[in-house]
Amino acid sequence: MKQLLTGNEAAAEAAIQAGCRYYYGYPITPQNELINYMSVRMPQVGGTFIQAESEIAAINMVYGSAAAGGRAMTSSSSPGISLKQEGISYLAGSELPCVIVNIQRGGPGLGDISASQADYFQAVKGGGHGDYHTIVLAPCSVQEMADLVYDAFDLADKYRNPVMILGDAQIGQLMEPMEFHKKPQKNLPIKNWALTGAAGRKKNVIKSFYPVKGELEEFNAHLQKKYKMIAEHEVRYEAINVNNADIILVAYGTSARICKEVVKKSHRFEFKVGLIRPITLWPFPTDIIRKMSEMVQCILTVEMSAGQMVEDVRLSVEGRCPVHFYGRTGGGVPTSLEIIKKIAEIVPDNRVAHTLLQLTEVK
Repeated sequence: MKQLLTGNEAAAEAAIQAGCRYYYGYPITPQNELINYMSVRMPQVGGTFIQAESEIAAINMVYGSAAAGGRAMTSSSSPGISLKQEGISYLAGSELPCVIVNIQRGGPGLGDISASQADYFQAVKGGGHGDYHTIVLAPCSVQEMADLVYDAFDLADKYRNPVMILGDAQIGQLMEPMEFHKKPQKNLPIKNWALTGAAGRKKNVIKSFYPVKGELEEFNAHLQKKYKMIAEHEVRYEAINVNNADIILVAYGTSARICKEVVKKSHRFEFKVGLIRPITLWPFPTDIIRKMSEMVQCILTVEMSAGQMVEDVRLSVEGRCPVHFYGRTGGGVPTSLEIIKKIAEIVPDNRVAHTLLQLTEVK
């Protein structure tokens, strides 16, 4: 049955249906609908909801519940996620599964409460200290927000690793019809490593501290092996109209929604526009972008930032074709007409550029 929910509400309900029974958060716009929803629903399902005294406290509460084997979650927005970074590093260093939702807002600093994608570097390059990765999933609709949050708990448990949902104010507060496709989780995976009491078995140890020489290097080698496995098996993306495309757009989240409109408008013209939408920002869909770079005139990356994901696109392309960038910052959201004008600016054929500019008159 379809329901009308915001992205924040869909994320919260999906977490509950996925078996999350421990939620810790601290209010910050534009994700407050999520924490408010959890404050009502968690007691109804016998779960634990705590509005912590700070973001730092919240992430460390997640650490405790995850160490005890529970499905735990926190959410925040950009400045709050910054405060959680040390705790996220500890979670990764202790191999503890959890889900972290970031509904991004404009920055740097306090910025504003408008939609942004300027936390990409923070999310996919670690954010905290040490050699670690979080799995990063980027929804572009309310439906996908629910689906990916549900999947995030399974991925977290499968790899004993934090998983981040990287949304933005538009996705979080947008209201769309959606439905929960998956059945509520009842039989959660057994966690033999968890701290559940050592009666009748060898005690478990959860730690990220390796003071003996050589131990930490050995542990890091183990982590890197795990990250390689994730990169080999968990890449997700959507490819639209990429066969025989002249130019490929690369965008995620809200930016991808707008790029889909550009692709749709371009169908009536000879110049073909395709779209690759990364769903996993880490691991990044390098292979498909590399493959397409050998078949197109150029690639255009569209982001609500000064240019962050574009660096990973360029690394994937490795000089095979030109990579261009169009972005808006500080809460600015690109329009389809702005993107079309950018395409007209960068395509080498003036006749094509003239044709594309006619799109700016298409309503």
